[in-house]
Parts: sequence; C-alpha cells; structure tokens
Amino acid sequence: MNLTAANQLTILRMLLIPAFVILLIYGHRGWALTTFMVAGLTDLLDGLIARITGQKTALGAWLDPVADKLLLVTMFIVLTLPNLGFANRLPVWFTVLVISRDIAIVATVAVVNLAIGPRTFGPSIFGKMATATYIVTGIVTLYYNYLEVYSPMVMVFVYASLAITLISAFHYLLRVLRGGLERRA
Repeated sequence: MNLTAANQLTILRMLLIPAFVILLIYGHRGWALTTFMVAGLTDLLDGLIARITGQKTALGAWLDPVADKLLLVTMFIVLTLPNLGFANRLPVWFTVLVISRDIAIVATVAVVNLAIGPRTFGPSIFGKMATATYIVTGIVTLYYNYLEVYSPMVMVFVYASLAITLISAFHYLLRVLRGGLERRA
C-alpha cells in the first residue's frame, strides 16, 4: 500500500497519542503540550495537503476522523482525571457531553445505514469548528497546567467548545432528518 503524505501525517497523529499521555502522566507537561500541538497541527495539515496535491484517498477519509477522535477523546479523558495534580481540569460533565455527542453521531449513522442502506456522512463546517475548538481548549488547558497556575480562561474555552458542540450536534441531526446523507457508491 502506498501511503500519501497526508495519510502519513494522520498516522503520525495516532502515534503521538501514547507519547502525549505518557509525557503528561509522568509530569513532562511542556513536552506533552508540544506533542499535543504537533498532533493538532497534523490534523490541519493532512487534509490541506490531500486537497492541494489531489491525493484524497478512501483510507484518508476513514483514518482522519478516527485519528481525530482518538486524539481528542484521549485528551479529554486525561485532562479530566482528578489525580494528576493539574491546576486546571476539564469538567467531567463536559467530557461526557463531548464523547456522548460523538457516540450519538456514530450510532445515528449506523442506524441509518442499517435502515436504508449505506450512506456517507461527511464532515460539516460545524463539526470541523468543534474539532478546532477542542484542540484549542486542550492547548489552553495544557498551557496553564504547564505554568502550574489556575486560569479561568480554561472555562471560557470550555464554554465556547460547549456552544459549538451543541450547534454541531443539532446541525448533524438536521442533516439526518432532512436526508442529507448521500448513498455510498
């Protein structure tokens, strides 16, 4: 299999996840922040490179959202854990809500595929905005934890992410209700 540059970046993002967790758990907060920022940057670059070079692939279309979810769910869970001595933690309710949104989207697509046949469910602008706000929220939280100071800015980003999470969830729901899923070829 010939991996495109974009797919290689996506795989790199997945490989950075365990490094991020290990660095964070062992107290290397600066390196964990840097690792997470590099992983977030690969999310921006992989799609851009695929579009610019005309190398969109079925593997990339499948792998990119999987890598996103793995990175973000891992970040949310680790930054919610109570026993790591962070000055700033993500609220449990927020982490549960974000993960529940993703589970609901996957479950909805599964039900639609079973009920009316295979459909594609491409990303929406609101879903992309949600991913971006999650990455920024993670960076802000990690940054203040690196400084070892509590910052109310973390909650500002949590609530901004909450808003776009709800908007994107309703947007996906409206797409499904309006039949906005395309038949898979």
